Amino acid sequence: MTLIRNICVYCGSGPGSDPAFVGAARTFGKILAQNGIGLVYGGGSIGLMGELANAVLDHGGKAIGIIPEFLLNMEIAHRRGDLIVTRDMHERKQRMFEHADAFVALPGGIGTFEELFEIWTWGYLGLHDKPMGLLDTDGFYAPLLTFLDGTVDHGFMAQATRDMLLDAPTPAHLLDMLEAQLR
Repeated sequence: MTLIRNICVYCGSGPGSDPAFVGAARTFGKILAQNGIGLVYGGGSIGLMGELANAVLDHGGKAIGIIPEFLLNMEIAHRRGDLIVTRDMHERKQRMFEHADAFVALPGGIGTFEELFEIWTWGYLGLHDKPMGLLDTDGFYAPLLTFLDGTVDHGFMAQATRDMLLDAPTPAHLLDMLEAQLR
């Protein structure tokens, strides 16, 4: 029995340049559905967001898309599953936080990074103790992980803070790590 009811996934509104990114998003969505874990995501139907949500829904899972009104057309709001429309990005992130028991970042760009770093900062500040992780598909996050380890080496981040952000190369391994944090 999983301890995670819903997992918030931050990811790209584009598919990326490597087909492995789409494959990992689809695999992660299938694993979530098979484990009875609901998806909380950005509400778009395009890119990795859409692939992930479709995989969850195609395998009988539940998805809650949360999208600010101004992005409804830009990210082509996903009309399958539940869709919550917010006034702005701040409300979107708060609603995602409220619905999720854990957080994961798949490959993505500046929006993915911003959401990940904000939720990590909230954890660092003691505003939550929910597990957080990166799906390091084909080494996408390897340069970032090296940089983060360097911030510890240079004395700008405590090892305990760095250890809050888990990382794994496969969806199944990452889900196991997140679950272990809740035990």
